Amino acid sequence: MEQYGRCVASSPTTWQQDCDQLKLNISRCASSHPIVQKIRHDCAEPFTAFEQCLKQNQASVMNCTEHINQFLICADQVKLTT
Repeated sequence: MEQYGRCVASSPTTWQQDCDQLKLNISRCASSHPIVQKIRHDCAEPFTAFEQCLKQNQASVMNCTEHINQFLICADQVKLTT
């Protein structure tokens, strides 16, 4: 996910095309990895806000810095219970 965020940030005008494969890879990983599933569940709100921001700011993704930071803070706090 971090790589996807970096890709989006480094491709402000072409991120949807340039980062599409990374997005697909994230989706595949999320369908099988427990910690990613928990992050998707626990951090769904900040991730959705980030995605919405990207859609609204396709030409200026740097406007979404706060959204990705909120998602990363959330994801960093997720723990798997054993």
